[in-house]
Order: sequence, then C-alpha cells, then structure tokens
Amino acid sequence: MKGNINVQTENIFPVIKKFLYSDHEIFLRELVSNAIDATQKLKTLSSMGKVEGDLGDLTVEVKIEKGKLIVTDHGIGMTAEEIEKYITQIAFSGAQEFLDKYKDAGENLIGHFGLGFYSAFMVADKVEIKTKSYQDAPAQHWSCDGSPAYEMKECKKSDRGTEIILHISDDCKEFLDEQTILQLLKKYCRFMPVPIRFGDESKWEDKLDKDGNPVKDKDGHIERVEKKQPRIINNTNPAWRQKPADLTDEDYKKFYHELYPMNFEDPLFQIHLNVDYPFNLTGILYFPKVRKTIDPNRNKIQLYCNQVFVTDSVEGVVPEYLMLLHGVLDSPDIPLNVSRSYLQSDSNVKKISQHISKKVADKLEDMFKNGREDFESKWDDIKIFVEYGMLTEEKFCERGLKFTLLKNTEGTYFPLDEYREKIAPLQTDKDKNVVYLYASDAEEQHSYIAQAKAKGYDVLLMDSVLNSHFVNLLEQKIEKTRFVRVDSDVVEKLIPHDDTIPEKMSKEDQEKLKPIIEGEVDKQKYTVVLESLEADEQPMLITQSEFMRRYKEMSQTSGGGMGFYGELPESYNLVVNVNNPLVERVLKEEDADKQKQLVHQLADLALLSNGLLKGEALTNFIKRSVSMI
Repeated sequence: MKGNINVQTENIFPVIKKFLYSDHEIFLRELVSNAIDATQKLKTLSSMGKVEGDLGDLTVEVKIEKGKLIVTDHGIGMTAEEIEKYITQIAFSGAQEFLDKYKDAGENLIGHFGLGFYSAFMVADKVEIKTKSYQDAPAQHWSCDGSPAYEMKECKKSDRGTEIILHISDDCKEFLDEQTILQLLKKYCRFMPVPIRFGDESKWEDKLDKDGNPVKDKDGHIERVEKKQPRIINNTNPAWRQKPADLTDEDYKKFYHELYPMNFEDPLFQIHLNVDYPFNLTGILYFPKVRKTIDPNRNKIQLYCNQVFVTDSVEGVVPEYLMLLHGVLDSPDIPLNVSRSYLQSDSNVKKISQHISKKVADKLEDMFKNGREDFESKWDDIKIFVEYGMLTEEKFCERGLKFTLLKNTEGTYFPLDEYREKIAPLQTDKDKNVVYLYASDAEEQHSYIAQAKAKGYDVLLMDSVLNSHFVNLLEQKIEKTRFVRVDSDVVEKLIPHDDTIPEKMSKEDQEKLKPIIEGEVDKQKYTVVLESLEADEQPMLITQSEFMRRYKEMSQTSGGGMGFYGELPESYNLVVNVNNPLVERVLKEEDADKQKQLVHQLADLALLSNGLLKGEALTNFIKRSVSMI
C-alpha cells in the first residue's frame, strides 16, 4: 500500500526541522516517550482484563546499528488502521482518544503520537516502523523518506510491539555516537516508568572456584572477571513517586545525589510535594547549603511530565526566590513541549507556583515551632532563601516574619519579637525608635563592636549579600525601628540620647584645628568632623554614613532607579575627638613638620583600624612609626 500523509501543508518536514522543536536532540525523548506510552497502555489494558496471559519483558530498548538508531518496545503495537490514524494524520493524538476511552483506569499516559513521532525527521533521512498489535492483526512495515509520500505493507514480526528505525542523516551523525545517546537518555529518560536498556555495561566480580571460594593469583591477589549485563539507564520508581511515610532521610539523600551526582554535600532538608487537587503535582524540593552566594544556575530544579524530563528552566513554575532550591517537580498539567510564554501565562502554572511557596513557608514555620534548636543550626544556610523570599513575595514575607532569626556577634539566635524585647530597654533612642546595631564583618569591624559592647549594647551579625535590602525591609515591617551599622557613627551617636559630653576644647581652638587636619587628608574621600567624645576614646576614627553606604550597596545588587547611588564614590567621615589629649597636642605643636607627622599618624591609625590603609600609605605609616618610636 502507498499513500500520502494527511497534512495541511504541502510539506511539513521543513517546518518540523526548523520550527517545531528548539533542539534536535528532543527527538529521542519523543520516541522513547511514545515507547513508554505504548507499554503503559498495554499494562492498563492487562489490568482491565483486555489482554490475556503474561506480558513478558516490557523493557524498552535503544540501540545503534550500522548508521541506524533503533527504539524498540513491547507495548500494544499498531494495526494498519491505527498507523493510518495515528501516524499518517499528523496532529491527531492517539493517546487522547485512549485517555477518553479509559479515563477511569488511573494510568498516567504520556500521549505524544503524531507530531512527537515526526520529530524523528529532524535527524533522519528515512524512518521505518515495524509493528505488531496485541490484537489479532498482521504485522505492518511503514516507511517514509521525509516527503509526504509513504509506503506500508504487511511484514513478518513475531513479537508484539513497535520498532522505530531511524536512518540518521549525514549532518546528524553525532546521534550515532554511543556516549551522545547515553547522555541524552540520562538527561530525558532516567526516571521514566518502564525500564530502558541501552547496550551493556561491564561489572567486575571476584573469580570463584567450583566451591564458591575466591581464586587468587600467584601473588595472592584475588582474580577479577568482567561480566556483561544489560545497561538499564533509568530508575522507574524515583523517590518523588513514593509515599513520604515509606522514605527515610537516607533515602532522600540518596535520591538527591542521584539527581546531582557532582554535588558531594548533603542537602539540609527536603519538602515532599503531593497534590491532586486543583492540579496534579508531585516532587521533592531540597534546601542545599548556599552560604553567602547566590547561584541559581547550578543544580537547577528539574521539571518532569509523568516522569519524562521537560526542562530545568522552571521560571514561572517556581517562585523566583525558590530558584535557589534543588530538586524535581512532576506535573501532567504541564505539557512536554512547554514554552516560556506558556509557563508565564497558564493559570495552572500560577497555582502551582503559589502552592509551592505556601508549602515552603509551612515547612519552615513548622521547623521553627517544633524543632527550634535544629532550625537554628540550619539558619545560616537557609537565611538567604528566607531573605530573598521576603524581599520578593509579599505573602511569604508575612509568614517569614514569624520564623526569621537574627544572630548576634555572640552566636545567639533570636526571633524578631524576642530580640526587640531584649534590646529595647537600652537601645531605644530619644525619638522612641528601637535601634538594632549590626556588623557585616565581625573581624573588620571588631573595634566598633567592642565600643558598642562596652556601652552595654548588643550587636547583630548581618553578613548576607542581601543585607542592605533586608534591613530596609525590616525597618518597613517593624514599627519604630532603625537598623544602624556599628561603623556608621561614633558610638555615642549610634543611639542618640538627650545627654551630651562637654567639650574641653574651645570653639576658637576647634576652628584652628580643623584646617590643620584637612590639609593632611584626602578631602574628596574624607570629611573631617570634630566631635566631643570621652577623653579615653580614640583620637580619630573612620565612620561611614548608614544611609549613603546602604543605598550604594543596594544599587549594586539591584537594578531600577537606584543607579545614582551606585555611581557615587566611596566617602567616609574622619571623626576627630576634640577631648582626646593627643588631638590637643596636635594643636599645641609649634614645629610644623612634627605637627603634620602627628596628624598623619593619628589619621593612619584610624584608617588602619578600618582596613583602609593600604599600599604605599601603609608602607609610609610603618616607616613613620619606627622613626617615632
């Protein structure tokens, strides 16, 4: 029998090659999916009593053979009429009719005959089908060379199922390479629900004698023998398809490393998703150790449709802040050939995204309430998720305020309400704002932390990359609250009170002192500020405006209209303690060279304590220090 494929255009094959799929490699997923689909249909019919006898080995096989790539299944096969209906009438889905007929059977079927099959022509000059139906009908051999014309005739085939033979085009010879096909199968098919064989693999075992004892060579070493065994590339029952009650923490960790074999760290914990209304969704999301960095491109969340890999670009399915998570999601409500625009517009996808966000918040709140100590031990690793989520999702932010933790420089963790209660008595300023003091680097800002602690203040350690944005958010969410970094002002002014320290130096002497100091510092970078501090405080110290520094940092980690701040040069205050005896000595020094030397020394000490003295200036400071000693 000969005929023409029923298509709407004169020749659909150039369209298939150029436009139907973004990547030619997808053909293998489509063909193996069809093979799995045919197998699943057979199992469904068997469970309903419509197929008699033992089904036999249902393994799907992929093999390379003399310029051909062959995909073989032992599923329901096709009759001549079914080939006409499902293959020659492009865009008709055989699976859809099957689903409609057996919709109560409970099996998830992939269902991509039609255009899915024709993806084979992206890489093949000629495609053959040899198939025998589970029904009592003659086997059929169908072939097509990439034109609308095809040929179909009866053939000899003893076993049930379908064999798809691709004669690979000269410009697609990479699909005859064993490693290429193996990698594609592992990418798209490693969790499909029917075993898939691709050739054999070697397994080395101890050589045994007739009594079952290991055989040793003349040097006493146990001899090893190579045994070939079928290479099954997929796990047909992945963890996300199992009941959480049947899985241990070790099972979850094992599956995590199966997903990400190059990640040698264990995840912190996981969330097992299982939803059947108002949409279908299963999956496992893992919280990895992220620390201070954000890299959403590494170990992405993988999206599946009935155990068939779809994509790891899950924008839209997963809220943006959870792109930092690892794991797998499986939903039959998301089609195999999904597009970015589909993910952005589909209502089911939006519901899935909202549900995932809620489940994550539920999990974190439950961990905080019922395992506070364990939650605290994980906080440094998960806080980047929480901060990012609170900054980008309003609903998550509302939930996050309940379990967000703050850690002080002593290493103690506090929920927001507990910490406010702790610091309010001593850290409330004259305007009734509770002032949260924080450091971003405990070592670099050690001297400032020490000064604050000497006053009885508590200092938080806030060192994430989102810190500037996050403290801004907390100031908006917590009434009468200010966050101030410990190096943003002198300790007396970090938490302003009504009392002031009397000035020992007259206004007239201060007016003489200021230009002397300004003449020896970089006025573009440092603004000289005279302050009345305790006499035993440092003679000079460096501070940086909380407002300017914070908004500069925010502009560097976000776009939008904050670029102005990011372009501003670094600027600091050089605070001069007019009550310190060394500063008074500067004013009284009559030798101009010695006066300059003393100003330089005091200013450099301030810079040194802040990590700002480097290069030639540091070298000169050391030489000057030696000469002065």
